[in-house]
Amino acid sequence: MTAGGDAAVDRTPADAPPTGSLPPESTSPGSPPAELPPEAPPPSLRVSLRGLYYGADRRAARFQYGLLLFDVATILFFLIVTFVADAPWLIYADVVLAIVLSLDFAARLYIAPRRGRYLAHWVTLADLVVILSLIVPLLTENYTTLAFLRVLRAVRLARSYHLFGMLRRRHKWVQEHEDALHSAIHMVLFVFVTTAIVYVQQFGKNPAIASYTDALYYTVATLTTTGFGDITLVGEGGKLLSVLIMIIGIALFVRLVQTIFRPAKVKHRCPECGLIRHDPDAVHCKHCGEVLDIKNEGD
Repeated sequence: MTAGGDAAVDRTPADAPPTGSLPPESTSPGSPPAELPPEAPPPSLRVSLRGLYYGADRRAARFQYGLLLFDVATILFFLIVTFVADAPWLIYADVVLAIVLSLDFAARLYIAPRRGRYLAHWVTLADLVVILSLIVPLLTENYTTLAFLRVLRAVRLARSYHLFGMLRRRHKWVQEHEDALHSAIHMVLFVFVTTAIVYVQQFGKNPAIASYTDALYYTVATLTTTGFGDITLVGEGGKLLSVLIMIIGIALFVRLVQTIFRPAKVKHRCPECGLIRHDPDAVHCKHCGEVLDIKNEGD
């Protein structure tokens, strides 16, 4: 109480710290500074590579698109150089490709969860054969014997399920034409790989097969069972190879062409059970019997 009898008014702000104490954020003189929370360690090299090869973010997508373009460019290079005579610049190109493919192979092997299973996969074996086909001729100076093995690099594009799945998820057109695209890729790869085998098996002993173009011409004529007869394979091995190509042409090649232009199944989601693949002329869902409204040409 003051002399006038009024109560003393406390004008201290309500949020002020108690008298004689320091603010919570301040420290007493001589005390160590407050410690910051530890930063998260940077991701390991294996985690970073897995994110690039199998991730779904924008950075990984750009990297995967780059791999896809590199595969396509490599395949085109391997196919084009078969029509070109040996040149000094091909040696340097082989060295560069061997280094890049070896690094890619090593990275995929490093991030594989099961390396033994990865090495046993036929796509991995094909990539390894291609790398060896680029290195061995540099050491032996024999470009003809192993030249056809370079075409096996094309198998990587056909069986890159992750990259193709990425395109399928992001592009509706790929989803709608998935079967036709698969068949087209397999057909092109089969034609050029078979051509490479014919070329290597006949070149030098068959005057009718003087270039890769001759081998390609014979392969297409035989696969389509046209058989003009102006080029034939010589020797017992050549005759057996011709028989094999003709059998495969009847059993596989025609089927691939049919799948490209007239797929065996169409994609139409059943409103009742969700089944997606149906016959082109299906009226009812074969799983639940629901009536389907599939657009077709009426034939």
